[in-house]
Amino acid sequence: MTLTLTVLAGLAGLAVFAGWRGARPPNPHKGPRLMPWRFIMLLAAAGTLPMIVHVLNLLGVTTGNGRGP
Repeated sequence: MTLTLTVLAGLAGLAVFAGWRGARPPNPHKGPRLMPWRFIMLLAAAGTLPMIVHVLNLLGVTTGNGRGP
């Protein structure tokens, strides 16, 4: 549970940070941005969803339809 919450907090923090960096106006004097901040935000936000489901499963909440593959 501790590792899952740590990864969840890290991904959420990365999503917030990358969203903040991606929303800043470009500075033409510094040149182009070399980090795709919006894409990093998207990946980090998408990674938080399975972690939230995993935390809920660890707490005993049943997710899904209960049938196997």
